[in-house]
Amino acid sequence: MSIQVTNLSKIYGAQRAIDGISFDLKPGEIVGFLGPNGAGKSTTMKILTGYLQPTSGKASVADFDVLEQPMPARRAIGYLPEHNPLYLDMYVREFLQFSGKLYGLGGEVLKQRVNEMVVMCGLEAEKHKKIGQLSKGYRQRVGLAQSFLHNPSVLILDEPTTGLDPNQILEIRDLIRTAGKNKTVLFSTHIMQEVEALCDRVIIINKGKVVSDSSLQDLRKTGDSLEDIFRKLTN
Repeated sequence: MSIQVTNLSKIYGAQRAIDGISFDLKPGEIVGFLGPNGAGKSTTMKILTGYLQPTSGKASVADFDVLEQPMPARRAIGYLPEHNPLYLDMYVREFLQFSGKLYGLGGEVLKQRVNEMVVMCGLEAEKHKKIGQLSKGYRQRVGLAQSFLHNPSVLILDEPTTGLDPNQILEIRDLIRTAGKNKTVLFSTHIMQEVEALCDRVIIINKGKVVSDSSLQDLRKTGDSLEDIFRKLTN
């Protein structure tokens, strides 16, 4: 499995941010991770990417346990957090080169990958600008380029289109679709059209528990819209 989560919990005092959730993702799947604010989506993603430790349960990425084998697990992941952390005083190419070195890339391989990401993410016209000079949409492209840079097998994207205008949303969706052709993608969103456009499968979480895990095709068979299904499961 590309991602495997088993009885995973995270407790803060009296609050159970996630409560014994389990799911797995096979290679090549694009899976939407849905839920209202505070449902536990970001907490789950932070555990998968090694930013948080679970209270109990297990999680693995690319068959590496995120607690027992953290570095191999992280190398397999391209991660875009909800709040895209960028060095605003760095130039676009400079930032991508810096990020590539952190992943252990160098020489011609690094140069080639940076060039590929600049083209794939539509950054050619902006590559010599400082990140702080870019619009939110282009900053999001830089974050995506950074997450794709080391050619990971798994992409974990936390609300990658939040705050973007409609044209930017369509462009970022295309990027995810292109990048996800040969990868496993788990991404969270509040935009149901995004799920319809991109996903093979949908996992819905509410109050720290998985309340639905189904293919998009099976959800459509109910006759209800995805919005109606989401509303019923999270109210």
